[in-house]
Amino acid sequence: MTPLEQKLSFDRIIERIEKARLRVSDHHIVKIVAASKYVDDSAIKSLYAIGQRAFGENKVQDLIAKSEALQELPIEWHFIGTLQKNKINHLLSVHPNLLHSIDSLELAYALNERLGREKMSMRALVQINSAYEESKSGFFPEEISEKYAQIQEECPHLHLQGVMSIGAHVEDPFIIKKSFETTRRIYETLPNATVCSMGMSSDFELAIECGSTLVRLGSVLFPKH
Repeated sequence: MTPLEQKLSFDRIIERIEKARLRVSDHHIVKIVAASKYVDDSAIKSLYAIGQRAFGENKVQDLIAKSEALQELPIEWHFIGTLQKNKINHLLSVHPNLLHSIDSLELAYALNERLGREKMSMRALVQINSAYEESKSGFFPEEISEKYAQIQEECPHLHLQGVMSIGAHVEDPFIIKKSFETTRRIYETLPNATVCSMGMSSDFELAIECGSTLVRLGSVLFPKH
């Protein structure tokens, strides 16, 4: 893909986001995090050159490698995968802008303890399994308010910003929409929450219409990879 083709493709995605955003409100703001797990450094550089600034990785080792290789660029790095406790120290070395996936109290406590030891803090989202799917991690809707408050109270080194969820893994848009609406409803009840991260390449417009403030886009931004 030539730089011009990539720019046109990127502009089309922005236009789709704009249309979905305006169906919510003129004032609704949506941030894009480019999910770059399947692409190399040059693909990230190309997207950066046409205006994308936030990139997310699913694996800690990839986040470390890419952030080091591209350290001359002021990229805003996000960690969007499932974090294993034995990778916490490695993650802290990167200082990601946002951790998207606190999916258990156990992980929250381990992170808080390690952050305290290093005299650090971290912005984070709590993951909701809003579709009740066995293949996904995260808290169920009926327990999230209590667990969110517990993490806020007991983990002072974690600065919770809101929630993240993945839409239901089905073909039926009604069921996917229902899972997004569940997440948004919960988000609206959480004190000082500013980030509702939901929506990926296959369903981001629907997620935005349901109130997402952050979408994680991979294949639509990197179509040739």
